[in-house]
Amino acid sequence: MNGSKLPLSRLNTLFKALAVIALVYLFLVSIGLLGVAFRGFGRSFAENLIQTTLNPFVGLFIGILATSLIQSSSTTTSITVGMVSSGVLTVGGAIPIMMGANIGTTVTNLIVSLAHIGRREEFKRAISGAAVHDFFNVLAVCILLPLQIWTGFLHKAAVWMSNIFQGFGGLTFTSPLKAATKPVVTWLQVSLEKLSFLPSKLIYLIMLALAIVFLFFSLCFIVKIMRTLVMDKAELALNNIFGKSALIAIFGGFIFTSIVQSSSITTSLMVPLVAAGILTVETIFPITLGANLGTTTTAILASFATGNISAIVVAFVHFLFNLIGILIIYPFKFLRKIPIFLAYGLGNLAYKKRRYAILFVLFLFFIIPAVLIFLSKLIN
Repeated sequence: MNGSKLPLSRLNTLFKALAVIALVYLFLVSIGLLGVAFRGFGRSFAENLIQTTLNPFVGLFIGILATSLIQSSSTTTSITVGMVSSGVLTVGGAIPIMMGANIGTTVTNLIVSLAHIGRREEFKRAISGAAVHDFFNVLAVCILLPLQIWTGFLHKAAVWMSNIFQGFGGLTFTSPLKAATKPVVTWLQVSLEKLSFLPSKLIYLIMLALAIVFLFFSLCFIVKIMRTLVMDKAELALNNIFGKSALIAIFGGFIFTSIVQSSSITTSLMVPLVAAGILTVETIFPITLGANLGTTTTAILASFATGNISAIVVAFVHFLFNLIGILIIYPFKFLRKIPIFLAYGLGNLAYKKRRYAILFVLFLFFIIPAVLIFLSKLIN
């Protein structure tokens, strides 16, 4: 009897593991499709936004809004680097936009966490896991933007670094995850764009709806299967690997994000693990910091290919902002606890009233930046 049950048990485990892999793939496709949809809505709008600022605080909110609209800090960074290279934007004007892009890119985590809104306890954990990234980036900006305005230290340090690396040849790297999901994302995009009788905005809206369906479906079943699969073993293994050493967690987040070329993928993959209770906010916090740092490597390598010193300076500013933010905040317990405390606080609010989480996303990433940018235009 036992001999016949064992193969069946192993087969069941194998089936669940394959199902998780398939659902993670669907999740990654949904993230890719989400990016295509938002870029379709907002890229030209983002370009126009970025062109119109001299005030560093307005630049910060432009970075937040532009990146939230197009769901990609890499795209915002690329637009900004291109404008600096062409002389449309100064390096000094680009720095607050880069900081804003760091905040704006974290909206993806929160969108992912909303997939758990139907299960209150799970939603509480998911929101906390997603929001710790937001609050760290906001805290880093609160500390480093005033210092940059007063001293220009990021600009000066980036110029010094760029002089060392100037003349390096351009290097390219293809993300294996993006390469794996791109055919499906492209096929879906092309198939929908063939519906020429529909307005382009409506096509992007359909893409957005499809991405959200994929996202909710994949995350719902990932969490359910993970709970029944190896939750105890996974919890022990992951917490032993990442929970015991912040340096290992930061390095792991850095390496993985450098490979997949997207901090949103790294941090969004953490959200369902926190929602399922496999990882804690404290465990994933250093991983998100490594992801912040890892996402800058692509821009640095790409900037070498431009041969433009200003492009290299902007790329190094992005790297230094994330590195210095980690060095200033994480080693000091009282500062390190602030993003964690705020993340748990938002999770508790979302547990009581789930609409608070939605309002947080709308106000931080869209309403407040849009209103302040609009007011700055009226004043000027």
